[in-house]
Amino acid sequence: MIRRVALTKLKELARGFPVVAVIGPRQSGKTTLVQEAFNKHSYLSLEDLDVRDEAREDPRGFLKRQQGNFILDEVQHVPELFNYLQTYVDKEQRMGGVVLTGSQNFLLMERISQSLAGRVGLLPLLPFSWSELKNITDRDKPLNEVLFTGSYPPIFDRGVSPSDWYPRYVQTYIDRDARLIRNIGDLSSFQRFVKLCAGRIGQLVNFSSLATDCGIDTKTAQSWMSVLEASYIILLLRPHYKNFNKRLVKQPKLYFVDTGVACMLLGIEGADQLSTHYLRGGIFENWVILERLKKRFNAGLNSNLFFWRDNTGHEIDLLEEKSQNLHAWEIKAGETFQSDWMKGLKWFQKVADPIPQLTLVYGGNRSTTRKGVPIRSWRKLD
Repeated sequence: MIRRVALTKLKELARGFPVVAVIGPRQSGKTTLVQEAFNKHSYLSLEDLDVRDEAREDPRGFLKRQQGNFILDEVQHVPELFNYLQTYVDKEQRMGGVVLTGSQNFLLMERISQSLAGRVGLLPLLPFSWSELKNITDRDKPLNEVLFTGSYPPIFDRGVSPSDWYPRYVQTYIDRDARLIRNIGDLSSFQRFVKLCAGRIGQLVNFSSLATDCGIDTKTAQSWMSVLEASYIILLLRPHYKNFNKRLVKQPKLYFVDTGVACMLLGIEGADQLSTHYLRGGIFENWVILERLKKRFNAGLNSNLFFWRDNTGHEIDLLEEKSQNLHAWEIKAGETFQSDWMKGLKWFQKVADPIPQLTLVYGGNRSTTRKGVPIRSWRKLD
């Protein structure tokens, strides 16, 4: 079993909060993590229909019948429980006594903010990070293979082929999770919408264009995009706008929570096909951004990630905001460093306030420094 970096933070949260909640995509390893961290807690899965019915029919009695500390897995299935958990944990007064997991971000966050504010330590868990994987996989694995394979635990724990696993994962998501969040009647159109999103990886979101290409109206496109974000299929990276006088873009950029899912939706059937794929640069950019996000989440921190673009075409691929400081990243998929890759970073350094830290990460193997800027290999991203 691959040890998760988030384990340390999860145990720390359990010492200071009566409820600990681990949220994230399906199959990201939430259940395995909480059972390892809290191996003396009893375990109940609300995927089990009998357990789910018992919790729905008598939520107060259901909680009373639990002896000692317990884990409730996939708690979004019984939102009624949140109305009773507050009273239960206030009475019990046990730190880390209740552990929750869930796969629907927006719905869970709404319930948590309404019912458990101040009582819950929240930890988002995404699929494996590169720092977790590189110790158990081939250190010389080519970049294209890393991008194509993605990082969902079943690929590594069970040795399942990405070509076998990802299509079934996405189909299960469309058939089950999507319909739990919204009443999506036309599943074939929704599936086409998801694939159209993959074709726009790394681009500004244009709902009008998506709606036209999919044959739906703009409001439906916006609603379906929120479904994908709520269920951890996509990530919408928001633009950074503070301390700048120039006119900046306001639309978010579209990425996926896992590059393996994105490759499958793009019809990429093997790592070798990535070499000449027109979206290889966007997929690599996606991978780098998600690695930075995983580093934040595994430490129990909220996202501090943005991008920056003005109306004249100047752009920073990734901007991290740390207190009053900025860290600007240029992301290039090429394997050979080129000096003109530095132009955007150097221009941004002149106009940004405060003066940012700069880093360029690329698809090559050698890390160095040029003109005071760290040039980092993707293998050393962590």
